[in-house]
Parts: sequence; C-alpha cells; structure tokens
Amino acid sequence: MLTTKRKPASPAEILSEEFMAPMKLTQGALASAMGVQRKHVNELCNGKRRITAATALILARVFGN
Repeated sequence: MLTTKRKPASPAEILSEEFMAPMKLTQGALASAMGVQRKHVNELCNGKRRITAATALILARVFGN
C-alpha cells in the first residue's frame, strides 16, 4: 500500500476545479441552474456547507451525470 502525505481533495475543490472550471461556469450561473441562492453555491465552493443527498441529486441533474 502506498502512503502519501497529500491531503484528500475536498468536495468543494472537486466541484470548483473538475466541474465548474472546465465548463466556465460561474457561481451565479450554477445557482440559477440549480434553483438555489448564489450564497448556497458560494458556501459549497468554499467548503462551508456540506453536500447533502438532495444537493448531490440537484448537481447530478445540472451536470448530467
């Protein structure tokens, strides 16, 4: 088993870098696509709010996965 000193990627980092950045999607655009306030998406991207099951389903619908 390999041991590394890297810290694991957070869901906020994955959302921002793997989904929003390649699509050139702003927090405001994602919020309107999700049907939530921009503050909600901002807190998700900054790691201040957890991704719940309901939020994960909305994100899956928006991103098509």
